[in-house]
Amino acid sequence: MAKEIKNPCISECKVNSEMCLSCGRSREEIRKWKGMKRSEKKDTVERASARLKAIKKKKRDKK
Repeated sequence: MAKEIKNPCISECKVNSEMCLSCGRSREEIRKWKGMKRSEKKDTVERASARLKAIKKKKRDKK
């Protein structure tokens, strides 16, 4: 059996109109997480990670 994809939630929800600023998932991704297949979860985690990196980069660039 394939290893389960760990939920990226860190229990510090900071959800704005688009996504959670703590885990990087969209509201829709958070809502659908439990029903996602393994491959969908993997893709979601990768997108969330990319979003968080983009936010951090934007913050660094403003300094």
